[in-house]
Amino acid sequence: MLQLFRKYSSVLRFIFMFLGSYFVFSMFYNAYLIFFKSEVYFPDFLTHIVGVQSEALISSFGYNATVIPHQTEPSMKLFVNENYLARIVEGCNSVSIIILFTAFILSFFGKLKATLLYILAGSVIIYAMNIIRIAILAIGLYEYPQYSSFLHSIVFPLIIYGTVFILWVLWVQLFSKSVKK
Repeated sequence: MLQLFRKYSSVLRFIFMFLGSYFVFSMFYNAYLIFFKSEVYFPDFLTHIVGVQSEALISSFGYNATVIPHQTEPSMKLFVNENYLARIVEGCNSVSIIILFTAFILSFFGKLKATLLYILAGSVIIYAMNIIRIAILAIGLYEYPQYSSFLHSIVFPLIIYGTVFILWVLWVQLFSKSVKK
């Protein structure tokens, strides 16, 4: 039995590191959502900021974008040219995706400085791509409402998960090269 554990120690280390770090970061994020509610930044600070930044990006493309707090649920209502198009909910703020990304990177931990810098840079890239995807979705819904299901079900997830996948592959390739050296 001990030989079996030794044989698969790298796989077990990956699984335990991934699940453990994902669990810890998710607990911290849930605590943030529970204990740091704000009347000024509704529904929570991060979701509010994502809404405001998405509004600014959409406006930079020449559309009249507005986000306002939803009256009956914890979300921001997104309007483009005075048309209510979407809700920006807590799940749209990219934190859950960043937690998943971070857990994966920690599972393939390299040198401390490189790992932390990659997590920081990757998190910024994921956050920025999230703002871009919200803007693309909003403009797409405004210009092509007949494709709303395709945009939200296919294009929207493809942008963010595609970005995370590419970052993961780059990390593993970079890390694998440093291990071989």
